[in-house]
Amino acid sequence: MALRRYGQDCSIARALEVVGERWTLLIVRNAMVGDCRFESLLDSLGIARNVLAQRLTTLVEAGVLERVPYRERPVRHEYRLTERGRELAPVLAALMRWGEKNCPTDQPPPNRALVHARCEHPVELVVHCPSCDESIPTSEMVSRPVVRSAVETHDPQPSADGRPSAVLAATLPGVR
Repeated sequence: MALRRYGQDCSIARALEVVGERWTLLIVRNAMVGDCRFESLLDSLGIARNVLAQRLTTLVEAGVLERVPYRERPVRHEYRLTERGRELAPVLAALMRWGEKNCPTDQPPPNRALVHARCEHPVELVVHCPSCDESIPTSEMVSRPVVRSAVETHDPQPSADGRPSAVLAATLPGVR
């Protein structure tokens, strides 16, 4: 299955090209708790067989899952998380917390909780500033443009007429 292209040079858009479809993160969620076999995923998710096959193919091609045989006759495979796939754990945890807080339901509470494996206490998701060594609230986070040098971007140096390179002109306000 071809990845959806958002046509934006943005790390969020690139990530969504891999995991931006509803079923995809649910498949990753299940894989995180050991639900890795096709038939089991089919039953637990209630997903159409062809959609599951397409999503698994996309996740394998993107390096999020790896296809590993678990039986020889007949050959059967399971889909295990790679390191890249395991790196989605904080993303899923943040979505879980956000959903618990902002998407109330009349259903009973979920049957899973995020806990620290060693001490069994609930975990918290925090944004941490390594410079200040503090946890910071989302209200204190801002997004700023990153200015890259011509060397970092492999952009040629200023032209012979002394005008700045295209990258510098595009990234530095007021430079033309």
